Amino acid sequence: MAEQMVLNITPRDSRGTRAATKLREKGQMPGVLYGHKEDTVSIAISASELANVVRHKARVVDLQTAGAPVQKALIREIQWDHLGKEILHVDFERVSADERIHVSVPIELRGVAPGVTGGGVLDQPMHTLAIECPAISIPETIRVNIGELQLGAAIHVRDLHLPEGVTTDLDPDSVVVHVTQKQVEPEAGAAPTPGVAEPEVIGRKVAEGEEEKE
Repeated sequence: MAEQMVLNITPRDSRGTRAATKLREKGQMPGVLYGHKEDTVSIAISASELANVVRHKARVVDLQTAGAPVQKALIREIQWDHLGKEILHVDFERVSADERIHVSVPIELRGVAPGVTGGGVLDQPMHTLAIECPAISIPETIRVNIGELQLGAAIHVRDLHLPEGVTTDLDPDSVVVHVTQKQVEPEAGAAPTPGVAEPEVIGRKVAEGEEEKE
């Protein structure tokens, strides 16, 4: 599990693209905090602090506001620029330490499938897993060992070894990863045999001795 981290936040009144741009120019990041049937609050966060949290893959953080109790919150959504390099906005959802929440976590494949070394192709239909777990115990990834996956075999949701306290409502028969037979590309069609006449156009034949009309 990722370590618990603290973010200092301040309320903000200004909204809109221009205000957000000015905020980012000052090294701050716009965001919102909502949930638990409380008011939605527009906030500003240090861009460097937020980048550090993202780098450590923290999902739940403690939000500290001057003169107010610490609030625990889930990073529900991060908006990136079109290159996926710069954070533009972040959404926080209030959570309690003792509540269970629904999140999606990445699936991490471990090992080398023997079926692939034997000529098969590894296919992973599922890259994230929707789970329910305690708010303070979100796994960074769900690890899947493919070291014994043979050609034609599959690992299903029912085969996953989930961490303690983690459950999923997905169909147990859903395929997470499998090894399939490599598809053989069909050979290109043979070139036409030289000297073969083009097919005759179907039409009325001209009788012998009859002149063809223009």
